Amino acid sequence: MFYSAKGYRVALPAGREWEVAADGRADLELRRAASRAGILANATCEGKAPTRPLAVLARHLTFGLQGREVLEQWELTVAGHPAVRVLLKGRLDGAPVEVEAYVVKGERCVYDLIYVAPPGEFAGGRAGFETFLSSFDGP
Repeated sequence: MFYSAKGYRVALPAGREWEVAADGRADLELRRAASRAGILANATCEGKAPTRPLAVLARHLTFGLQGREVLEQWELTVAGHPAVRVLLKGRLDGAPVEVEAYVVKGERCVYDLIYVAPPGEFAGGRAGFETFLSSFDGP
């Protein structure tokens, strides 16, 4: 289990398939061994982010992708909080990727929960991401 100083927690996927990245820029970044897949969690508790609409926050989350194509997007509830889920594909640092991203608006923070992988590896890491996502608990 990962407990953030920002008040939320997520379960790490079981087994040795995912490793915590020591050099990650998010609150938590996991990398799939022998793959270019990653899972991350990050909370923004300051500035304007907590007051912005979910759709705007979801767009901002994927600004680094080139050739971004949204495949699915809808609002839902995650851990009792309003959220938006976006499934998309694009290019990151010139390489094709698929992304499943959730933006969750808590009481005082916005939480980004993201899974990214090359198209051929995307399905193989989704179970780990689903475990991670379903365990999310934030104020």
